Amino acid sequence: MCGIVGYIGPRNVKDVVVGGLAKLEYRGYDSAGVAALADGNIRIVKAVGRLSNLEEKLAEMPISGHIAIGHTRWATHGKPSDENAHPHQDCSGRFAIVHNGIVENYLSLREELMALGHEFRSETDTEVVAHLIEEMYNGDLFETMIAVGKRIRGAYALVVMAKDHPDEIVAVRRASPMIIGLGEKENFVASDIPAILEYTRDIYVMEDGEMAVLRRDGVECFTMDGEPVKKDVYHVTWDAVSAERGGYPHFMLKEIHEQPRAVRDTLRGRVSDDLSRVELPELGLQDEDIQAIDRIHIVACGTSWHAGLVGKAAIEAFARIPVNVEIASEYRYSDPIVTDRTLVIAITQSGETADTLAAMREMKKRGVRVVAITNVVGSSAAREADSTIITWAGPEIAVASTKAYTTQLVALYLLAVRFGLSRGTLAEEKAREVLAALDDLPQVVEQVLDTAPQIESFAKRYKDAHDTFFIGRGIDYAVSLEGALKLKEISYIHAEAYAAGELKHGTLALITDGVPVIALAMQPELYEKTLSNIVEVKARGAFVLGLTWVGNEDLEKTVDEVIYLPKTMPLLAPVAAVIPLQLLAYYAAVARGNDVDKPRNLAKSVTVE
Repeated sequence: MCGIVGYIGPRNVKDVVVGGLAKLEYRGYDSAGVAALADGNIRIVKAVGRLSNLEEKLAEMPISGHIAIGHTRWATHGKPSDENAHPHQDCSGRFAIVHNGIVENYLSLREELMALGHEFRSETDTEVVAHLIEEMYNGDLFETMIAVGKRIRGAYALVVMAKDHPDEIVAVRRASPMIIGLGEKENFVASDIPAILEYTRDIYVMEDGEMAVLRRDGVECFTMDGEPVKKDVYHVTWDAVSAERGGYPHFMLKEIHEQPRAVRDTLRGRVSDDLSRVELPELGLQDEDIQAIDRIHIVACGTSWHAGLVGKAAIEAFARIPVNVEIASEYRYSDPIVTDRTLVIAITQSGETADTLAAMREMKKRGVRVVAITNVVGSSAAREADSTIITWAGPEIAVASTKAYTTQLVALYLLAVRFGLSRGTLAEEKAREVLAALDDLPQVVEQVLDTAPQIESFAKRYKDAHDTFFIGRGIDYAVSLEGALKLKEISYIHAEAYAAGELKHGTLALITDGVPVIALAMQPELYEKTLSNIVEVKARGAFVLGLTWVGNEDLEKTVDEVIYLPKTMPLLAPVAAVIPLQLLAYYAAVARGNDVDKPRNLAKSVTVE
């Protein structure tokens, strides 16, 4: 899940590559480095830690040339260090390489290469590839990379430059994401679009198993067997400013406040003007196809998995189809029971989550139809699924996901209504009610954002808490899981979520005087039950912050503090209820002095298993 940038052209290579890495630092920030070719030699500068450390080194040791590659790392093989930072070289220094992914057979290759006399400087799997290139080099860099690709196994995006090839960069993609930027007398390669958007909006999206040769005057694409591939140019339409903070102190806060717009954009064009039906032509399913579905498996990781739990409730309520929600990293190893009547819904913000892609591919092998819900047009998930629903959240830069989650919920609600209408399990009158409530959600979210001052005050008071508990029943519990994850991710406060009725089965032993408990009471049919559970934690000394609808003033008799949210349909409550929890995590992290957008040990796009 590292970030890669490569450039060939007349510009200052340091500005292009390091500037691009700054846009990709969300993909990893354990170390960074850059290699440039000038005067017949490859010069490498790299540094452990944030990109700013590399920039300081480059100020003392400037690089020049017309061809360069760079990398920002999220460590998998080898601890963060200068030695393990990319780019890596071979023994002779003729080749330099950057890599995103994992070389699964690196140990056997390393032993083989060491037996041939190669000396290694790092603990990484990537350095193996550099030495393998040296060993297999036949005078043609492109042909050598075809041969190297046949020797290595795993998921990887590789970008290579060579002293003997000063006018070309070779890029190889196997599973890990990579795009090519097309310019005038210059070309770019990167892990993601924001890295190059300052310079070009025309790109090639490299497919799995493709290679590219970049020169100043053009780009050629091939299969990994060397067969030419004709590529369509994808023109990027979103604004580069959307990938910047826009005046907010952190990307996360900006993205939290972008949720009314993100929800609105995800709904746009998908609900008929008379609110009678859902328009999802991209789904590619006719009524008879939907009627034939007898089970749905939702497959996802982390925040997307939490969205799937809400999606299960909505689909089962409206379409009456049994739904399993599966953790993607476990799914394909569990020998899931599927048939030609099973539908898999894969949810991934980036569209590049390795575990989710692996689950998708396994289901495709079994002949199961896969629908992807993703935020990235042209991502692996979008291309490999049978059909794709794009969540128009826009670029999400902060590692902790916010607007991606709420737009995933909207996409799942739309699917649930579409399925329910097709199967006749959702009455048209009820569908209109749901779609009207969805249409009102952007305004509801805007009102919820007004709770920020109250949330900030609470976060400052409890920033030093060692433990925090989130409780709820039904889909409130699903939202509690997401709230706890957010708090853990960026504030580093230990947090756990529990179905409120489970407290008496052991968890109450953890409740002591002053422990913060965030209690969600958004579901009318479970409201009184939830109040009883709140009383249980209050009796053990907890400080309880309650979330409920405007009008439920009796909650004040049971909790210490209440946040009132504007009313919407109970099944849509997660979109409203999660926002105070996102703000709580954000303000707690700020109060504790943490790096909100780049929490320790985490990266935005998890492209390794």
